[in-house]
Amino acid sequence: MAERTGTKTIAQNKKAFHDYFVEESLETGVELVGTEVKSLRQGRVNLKDAWCSVVSGEMLLNGCHISPYDFGNRFNTDPMRVRRLLLHKREINRLYGLVKQQGYSLIPLSLYFKGSRVKVQLGLCKGKKLYDKRADMAKRDAQRDMERALKERNRG
Repeated sequence: MAERTGTKTIAQNKKAFHDYFVEESLETGVELVGTEVKSLRQGRVNLKDAWCSVVSGEMLLNGCHISPYDFGNRFNTDPMRVRRLLLHKREINRLYGLVKQQGYSLIPLSLYFKGSRVKVQLGLCKGKKLYDKRADMAKRDAQRDMERALKERNRG
């Protein structure tokens, strides 16, 4: 069977970019069961409140909601179950050290198919304060106003 190539985004965590500064991102695999993959192909996933933790040397994805597959029966799993992320041991140790010592958080930024495999883009993030969020919104509004003014100028 031929391996498909290319990437197809399933879900993005837009709230993560609003609430955190993303310092670094990396690609990880995720351990799933068959009905979860079928549900992901339908796009039925929510990453909004998801986060990652390290427990006994394994990276785990918590709070990710994958809806049960409609046509699955007893093989459907708990939609909020904890899923294992596939990383090398030294990557897990490096990320765990940063999270524990420097106050970073590990937040899933997006979920996508790469070929036939499901991948998670994991972000090493630092939390934003309220004034940081306001500054970002002001910058975005100013950019939108400039683009609008340029569009009007080019029309007239």
